[in-house]
Amino acid sequence: MDANEVLEYCLAKKGVSESFPFDNETLVLKVGGKMFLLMSLAKQPLQISVKTDPEWSEELREQHPQITGAYHMNKTHWNSVSIDGLNRELLLKLIDHSYDLVFQTLTSKIRNTIINA
Repeated sequence: MDANEVLEYCLAKKGVSESFPFDNETLVLKVGGKMFLLMSLAKQPLQISVKTDPEWSEELREQHPQITGAYHMNKTHWNSVSIDGLNRELLLKLIDHSYDLVFQTLTSKIRNTIINA
């Protein structure tokens, strides 16, 4: 996957917005105003940061050297993922999981607004 594919996949999800709140190189994708994915457009190979369940984070880090605790983020809940060498299915699963975790933390009012949009 490349940056455009990741972006297109994320923007196809309900309620997703994109911005550059930190700098001109780090694209942030949010659902309901909360971050679920960060993507460094300057780094090669492409690197994303996603939110993951803490238990799954440990498992992922043990199984895949491309997955580490996210830089500048809570390493218990966020992973940096170097796209290089990971299969597309796992990458999509990580994106979906991050989106779902963040979506579930939204208020029911915001969730309903997104669902009914």
